[in-house]
Amino acid sequence: MTQLNTPYPSTAYLTGFLRSRGFNAVQEDLALSLVLDLFTPKGLSQIHAQALEMPEELRSASVNYFLDYFEDYQATIAPVIAFLQGRDSTLSHRINARTFLPEGPRFSSLEAYDDQTGDPIDWAFGALGSQDRARHLATLYLNDLSDVLRDAVDDRFEFVRYAESLASSQPTFTPLALALTADQTLIDQCLHRLTIAVIEKHQPNLVLLSVPFPGAMYAALRIAQTIKKSNPGIHIVLGGGYVNTELRELKDARIFNFIDFITLDSGERPVLSLIEHLEGKRSGERLVRTFIRNDEGVVEYMNWPEPDIPFEDVGTATWDGLPLNSYLSLLDMLNPMHRLWSDGRWNELTVAHGCYWKKCSFCDVTLDYISRYETASAALLVDRIEAIVAQTGQTGLHFVDEAAPPKMLKVLAEELIRRKVQISWWGNIRFEKTFTPSLAELLARSGCIAVSGGLEVASDRLLDLMRKGVSVAQVAQVTKGFSDVGILVHAYLMYGFPTQTIQETVDSLEYVRQLFENGCIQSGFFHRFTCTVHSPVGQNPQEYGIELQPLPDITFAKNDVAFIDPTGVDHDVLGLGLKKAIYNFMHGVGFDHEAHTWFEGLDLRIPKTSVSKNYISNAFYS
Repeated sequence: MTQLNTPYPSTAYLTGFLRSRGFNAVQEDLALSLVLDLFTPKGLSQIHAQALEMPEELRSASVNYFLDYFEDYQATIAPVIAFLQGRDSTLSHRINARTFLPEGPRFSSLEAYDDQTGDPIDWAFGALGSQDRARHLATLYLNDLSDVLRDAVDDRFEFVRYAESLASSQPTFTPLALALTADQTLIDQCLHRLTIAVIEKHQPNLVLLSVPFPGAMYAALRIAQTIKKSNPGIHIVLGGGYVNTELRELKDARIFNFIDFITLDSGERPVLSLIEHLEGKRSGERLVRTFIRNDEGVVEYMNWPEPDIPFEDVGTATWDGLPLNSYLSLLDMLNPMHRLWSDGRWNELTVAHGCYWKKCSFCDVTLDYISRYETASAALLVDRIEAIVAQTGQTGLHFVDEAAPPKMLKVLAEELIRRKVQISWWGNIRFEKTFTPSLAELLARSGCIAVSGGLEVASDRLLDLMRKGVSVAQVAQVTKGFSDVGILVHAYLMYGFPTQTIQETVDSLEYVRQLFENGCIQSGFFHRFTCTVHSPVGQNPQEYGIELQPLPDITFAKNDVAFIDPTGVDHDVLGLGLKKAIYNFMHGVGFDHEAHTWFEGLDLRIPKTSVSKNYISNAFYS
């Protein structure tokens, strides 16, 4: 259960690697298949039947609207899906007429774009073409239907975070165990049927399930449950980002009722050793970074010391077998930078494994995906890019590094230009001074269209405490350099960091306002700080002035840890004002508001900002 506009890259990486080693590996995207199966005339009929069974007093506004306009939904769902897949562009004219789609509660968000001109829809879309306007309206339509699914079929449903609470930092396997033994919902039944179909199609003897996020865990185990019941001889392996982060201290053996093995960190070496084990060429004691349930029924971690596959030798990712023309190009947010995450199908690629900085105090710097830093040559990376473009026919690349290294991006850009490889690319970086205006210009010439990076809390004191290695003034200079050459910039922002005061929160928002107003950044998002057990804050809380709350007895997922901050600030309440402000800034409005006014109505004493109104513009010349 991941994004719907492009495949999550883990299966493409592993499929390409295994094929390079001579294995008959295939891949399927059941997350996409599930959504495409539910959002059909037949699927909507099944949802309608369940909605009718609800007592009227329990029906939400979304459910009532769906029941009232069911025939319109059923008549429009197939053409809307085809339009979002790029197979029927002419439908945009009918969608834009605002008489074709039933417009449920989600469409009320259009009123937020009103700038007192009296015509919110025209203001919202401005100069956007008819395709973008229609895709935004079609996305609101799909969001209305997702609300119906959640309210009438399964209250855990979301496109990306399906049943996330069952897995995220759950100390025991019990919530998942209970959910997996409960009666199947319509969604479960659909996933069961799709799983049976792909197993019959491919006849595998080994299935790898990638769980990148907590919101993918429940569905992955439902898939595993189906396979175990229908084909008990198939071995099932669980891996992915969620597993690597939260299940490192696994003790609860009940999960092995559904799967056979759990591997940690980069999957290439563990999977190779596992295949050799299943072929009788390697004993169980020589498995690499793999959890098993031993003969005594106890979880055992096998970690034979064996080097990882070098980053240069992992092969080229392949999207062969994935329905590339079936992904949905959604337009949740009109902001041109923010929309990149859900808009368009991107070939996802890694420039370097791990992070070259690996010092940030809030980050899981002790884990392999951050701590093991490896690069490949620019020539090899461009070879991979050319192979991917030739295979997919699409020239959009998303570099999914934790932080792409500036030296590597420089030589990569030079190689792309030298070989006249025409791509559009974007990725995550650190806003460090190495990204000079001249380097930004070079990256733009190589096809860079956007970058994202962590500004976190725009406070020099807190940036030092975070060990970010940047200052607010430096971020202003670097981001302006990118924006000046036409590269869009997104800033990851944070609130609630240990010892952060209300004054620092207000001042941070003022810095962000000025960054938007001065054209340094075009998009941003405020994340609530979470302390994790694998970060420097979680491992050395006294250095950050906090006290960790005692953890319960944990036998399953371990990641987030609560803490006591002596400042006593209610950051959750402040987050409401921060998110309202950033939403307005991303739509080009609200710059004339004083920073403290975004928090009006809260039961807190909010000070005015102490930041000079010209701080960011002056930073360009410092």
